[in-house]
Amino acid sequence: MGHLSSMFNGLARSLLIKKGRNSGNCGGREAADAMARAAKKNELILRSSGIVNVDGSNNFASVFSRRGEKGANQDCSVVWEEFGCQEDMMFCGVFDGHGPWGHFVAKMVRETMPLTLLCNWQEMLAEASVDCEFDLESDKKLNSFNIWKHSYLKTCATVDVDLGQHRKIDSFYSGTTALTIVRQGDLLVVANVGDSRAVLATTSDDGSLVWDVVSNQEAVQIVSSTPDQAKSAKRLVEHAVHAWKRKRRGIATDDISAICLFFHSPPLSSQQTHLVTKPIQ
Repeated sequence: MGHLSSMFNGLARSLLIKKGRNSGNCGGREAADAMARAAKKNELILRSSGIVNVDGSNNFASVFSRRGEKGANQDCSVVWEEFGCQEDMMFCGVFDGHGPWGHFVAKMVRETMPLTLLCNWQEMLAEASVDCEFDLESDKKLNSFNIWKHSYLKTCATVDVDLGQHRKIDSFYSGTTALTIVRQGDLLVVANVGDSRAVLATTSDDGSLVWDVVSNQEAVQIVSSTPDQAKSAKRLVEHAVHAWKRKRRGIATDDISAICLFFHSPPLSSQQTHLVTKPIQ
């Protein structure tokens, strides 16, 4: 980990030099790839149903995905603890593919988006560090958010171009949503990207946010009342499946996936819970 940490610190210094040589490509991609390989080796990345619980971290993630009744499961997810070799950072996301190649598109975005985002974020930091008019410490949270915002915008544009140029995937008739979270210390950045089929939440008559068949209050109650945190995502998904069948009889169940993040240590009753889910459509 020490080697990768020094690599990460050197990334900022090398990016500005490499930027001019790579005509718009992130110069730190090789370093980001190396970080991803090391994270996978150290079991810091989860790309399937399961849990992420790293020693010494107060983060806990429960992940579960269930295939619907429409064919292959086109959902996929990722949780990356110590994102970019930073102990206070975490990345997670759920990707809902659609169309004949949707499952391939979703998996490709899952693999490329975190690395591209990490690379662009570090590039933005490097550029800000040499900008005499930019003062990160003056309003740290706001400036950090703006850096992530622009990093996300650049990342999504890059991933979209890469999909369009892929020779084996028809991304014109297929695509994916991308509902992701980055946690950096006390800062939580939520980004939702998708087409007309992507619905994160809808507004009811009283102004509250609800899913199609499970309300926010129900979701929080389900997660907070689950004794075993590791089973919280599975219980939430199973409840959503039952609610779908009860409220939408005769309509094939969609793929349903959830990531439940716990940001504080036990007891469970005092924990803050944030749900990253592929909403029911």
